[in-house]
Amino acid sequence: MATVFDDLLTRGIRSGQVPARTDDARDWFRGKAQKIGRTRVTPEKLLADSQRAKSGPQVGSMYHYIYDPKHKKTLPYWDTFPLIFMVGPAEGGFYGINLHYLPPTLRAKLMDNLYSITNNKKYDDSTKLALSYGVLKGASKYKYFKPTFKHYLSEHVRSKFIYINPAEWDIALFLPTQRFKMANSQKVYSDSRSMI
Repeated sequence: MATVFDDLLTRGIRSGQVPARTDDARDWFRGKAQKIGRTRVTPEKLLADSQRAKSGPQVGSMYHYIYDPKHKKTLPYWDTFPLIFMVGPAEGGFYGINLHYLPPTLRAKLMDNLYSITNNKKYDDSTKLALSYGVLKGASKYKYFKPTFKHYLSEHVRSKFIYINPAEWDIALFLPTQRFKMANSQKVYSDSRSMI
């Protein structure tokens, strides 16, 4: 799986696109991720990359992992392979914004606004989002976060956390890794638009 990210990063840098630093670069990476993601990306490939595996998430970083919700019998649907930014600790687990709950165009709009709260502009392992529920709720430009804000229980995480480097955020954003149960993506996206 690392080769999907690495190949895109290498091609982007060669073409003069530096990840996340300009609107044009973001668009370039997002477009390329959509094209390659349809055929080459699976949760299994991501989980197989042991160099990315972390035992727990850090606030402001992006992760993938396998999740089996406690209350799935009463949930209308859920994502078994979330793509989250960790927001903070919560009773029995943590809060995260799962970007999979938004259609790709709204993911991009939310992400564009989230870039304004990075702690630096290096887009390396030191880069994090300065996230909190208060920040998200308090600014209208983050309105797309509402359907993505979830409480995850640590006991129901079924894999290591797969860390996504900040230079790869725009690639991960558009890879089709969502795995919804009990509903298809279109139903989830429709409900999310209604919530917004």
